[in-house]
Amino acid sequence: MKAILIDDEPHNLTNLQALLATYCPHVEVCAVALSAEVGKVALAKHKPDLLFLDIQMPEQDGFALLRSLAEYDFEVILVTAYDQYAIQAMRFAAVDYLLKPVDISELKTAVTKAEKQRRLKTQNGQIEHLMQWLKAQAQKEELQIALSTLQETRFVKTSEIVRCESANNYTTFFLSDGTSMLVSKPIYEYDDLLRDHGFLRCHQSHLVNKTFIKSWKKEYGDFLMLANGSEVPISRGKKEMIKKALNL
Repeated sequence: MKAILIDDEPHNLTNLQALLATYCPHVEVCAVALSAEVGKVALAKHKPDLLFLDIQMPEQDGFALLRSLAEYDFEVILVTAYDQYAIQAMRFAAVDYLLKPVDISELKTAVTKAEKQRRLKTQNGQIEHLMQWLKAQAQKEELQIALSTLQETRFVKTSEIVRCESANNYTTFFLSDGTSMLVSKPIYEYDDLLRDHGFLRCHQSHLVNKTFIKSWKKEYGDFLMLANGSEVPISRGKKEMIKKALNL
């Protein structure tokens, strides 16, 4: 795989090159760039399979560079120092990212995933969705979340999600059209993503969209009754939080 590295700090480029040479020797670094402007020229010239892109850069950051491209015919692994906004954006879009300093095992995992995606030879839908997410945030529009299954990555509006239910490291999403999707990520990741968008973690295994709650049933334990007919349990430790969220 041919790769381009873009980062405004030379020591980060040197470090990442060394890690790739040691732990991912099949990745050939064909160019490095210290700015988005130079990196864009390198992308057009070398047409890489993979781009490692720093988010925080002066003048033009990584997100701005991606917005300026007409298409994404390469895989992208974003690299960032801890930035809550950037991380939330990337997680909503299911885009691979690495935190600085780069962890070796996470690097190898991200590269392996990029190789598999590259073999599919499809347009990078996650990056397109990331751009849509950033635009929606800026314009205060409704957000979508990327849900990846073995068969597809589906982009779903948060308002279409009725509830989520976990089983070990898997989460099932129940949607307002009556369909469901099984995603291979634990529910706590979605709790973190969705809590600011009207979702309540009423139980260790359940996450519900507040707008679909019809009533609180107390006859045999505590349950939330949802618009689609579901009954979702409320754990003892979550009762006060749920009462406060529902103004009870």
